[in-house]
Amino acid sequence: MEHPFSLAGKVGIVAGLANENSIAFGCAQALSQAGADVLVTYGTPKAERFVTPLKAAIGDPELMLCDVQDDQQLNALFARAKEKWGRVDFVVHSIAFAPLDDLHGRVVDCSREGFSLAMDISCHSFIRMAKQAEPLMSDGGTLFNMSYYGAEKAVDNYNLMGPVKAALESTTRYLAAELGPKGIRVHAISPGPIRTRAASGLKEFEALAVDGETRSPLRRLATVQDVGHAVVYLSADAGRVLTGLTHYVDAGHHLRF
Repeated sequence: MEHPFSLAGKVGIVAGLANENSIAFGCAQALSQAGADVLVTYGTPKAERFVTPLKAAIGDPELMLCDVQDDQQLNALFARAKEKWGRVDFVVHSIAFAPLDDLHGRVVDCSREGFSLAMDISCHSFIRMAKQAEPLMSDGGTLFNMSYYGAEKAVDNYNLMGPVKAALESTTRYLAAELGPKGIRVHAISPGPIRTRAASGLKEFEALAVDGETRSPLRRLATVQDVGHAVVYLSADAGRVLTGLTHYVDAGHHLRF
């Protein structure tokens, strides 16, 4: 009998690799170590020189450029997955963006354009990826996105991303309900503060990280590898009856807000 945490023979996509500190890196690494074959994407041509040297550390996956706002690139990604494997068992969406002017200001002051852009890249692109994945998951599968506790509570300086992540978590529940009859599970992973390049765009991020290190019950921050291990568990047979949940991978930090 296959081990319930094994991903041997499983195949899927990890979207959003930027560097070795990105959550996508931890997910791709953990999935590969668990036996999965992974196709990994990066978002801009400029990122290629940063991500190519990481291939050996994440199982030497195929890398693809995929700007989720470019329909042709998104179509090409899933066409390649179909050509390569004929199916997809998991998709990890680790992508978020908001213009700095809108992110650093009050929510009440955010621009229509900034709000729409943040929602499109950070939330609706997950829906677009789910739609592409659905026909490739005829035997079931698992979809993941990355959220944060600021979706649930008003966290200082999280600002515009709070409403965006709240929409993403709600989307998780609705997709889980819609796709569940096909055996497709949907999860939001909610790490605490992690020192990633994306997190560095938040005002006073370091203060939030220090708060996590000093006040979380486990007195530490989660790592990108910790997030990856959670994704492995939820992708494997061990997590086969779980869906529609927000999983806090944050050393218990969410208990202390």
